[in-house]
Amino acid sequence: MSKLNRVNFEFIRYANCWEDADLLTKALNPQAGKKVLSIGSAGDNSFSLLIKDPALVLAIDVSAVQIHLIELKKTAIANLSRMAYLNFTGFKNEVDKKNRWNTYKALRSQLPTSSKTYWNGQKKNIENGIIYGGKFENYFRIFSQKILPYIHNAETIKTLTGTKDKATQRSFYQNIWNNRRWNFLFKIFFSKRIMAWLGRDPIFLKQVDLSVGDFIFNKTENHLKSVHAQNNHILDFALEGKFENNLPHYVREENYKIIQANINKLVCQKGLIEDAFEKHGSFDYFNLSNIFEYLDHDHFLQLKKDILKGSNPNAKIAYWNLMVDRVLSENDSQLKKLKLPAEDLNADKGFFYKSFHLEKKVA
Repeated sequence: MSKLNRVNFEFIRYANCWEDADLLTKALNPQAGKKVLSIGSAGDNSFSLLIKDPALVLAIDVSAVQIHLIELKKTAIANLSRMAYLNFTGFKNEVDKKNRWNTYKALRSQLPTSSKTYWNGQKKNIENGIIYGGKFENYFRIFSQKILPYIHNAETIKTLTGTKDKATQRSFYQNIWNNRRWNFLFKIFFSKRIMAWLGRDPIFLKQVDLSVGDFIFNKTENHLKSVHAQNNHILDFALEGKFENNLPHYVREENYKIIQANINKLVCQKGLIEDAFEKHGSFDYFNLSNIFEYLDHDHFLQLKKDILKGSNPNAKIAYWNLMVDRVLSENDSQLKKLKLPAEDLNADKGFFYKSFHLEKKVA
């Protein structure tokens, strides 16, 4: 874990979660009254897990700044109507920047002191909408605003995600979308070098030993050929630099009030996963994002031991692999890999991930 000490955690890396909460909540399907440990990141998927009425969702992250972001979102959810939340955070733009700052000033007395101190100095980020304030979001927005216009016009972009049948979607991609500029510029922009510069910290790519541009291109191509590209908020943001017609799970109309009613069951903690067990005991469900691929093999095995020690019998563990294969249940009789329907995996909105894993601790 020591390599994380070389990562700069002084700014927001992720203002939104880029894993599919629909897949996560369906796969974990936590029972009411149970305890969930969730990698914090931007908080979105931790909020989504409140939909199942848990006893506790612990959002844990090594970055204090990411915790400050989750605390602000949590406070805003607790106090704002859905439409007010969408306007305050930036999903909608029906308020001016001054109104966002005034909303923050009305909320900040309820924030933990450290989070309030941080956000008091982030007026510009709040006025612009906090969902745009991350380094990774800026990476996507550079692509959508500076690179994609050299490849396709606005009408073509809209047509790609418009409603059509399977055959028409595939034909549109192959015959219209997939031109030479798309191939060339996409692979350069999403190369390891550019991604490390503009998107993710180079430490997070240290374990990757493949062509990043080719890998991301192939995963994106498979998704864009599919009808699943037509209702994907993650793809919307990558192409448009905003959430156009589709929204993340936690802010959809059918979910927001349920999450709001359970919001006080979400607790934030800065630290490593093993720190969670010391403070909160063992857990029944785990959302581990894609943290394993940041670790070398020895650190991965040590964290696996900690997780097994801190999990209750029959605990379920969900996580993604992006470009590095890390599988907890491999050669381990304590864990059983659970099979998911192919249609659920194919519909994963995080189309750039290599695989999604759901495993169960053997009682």
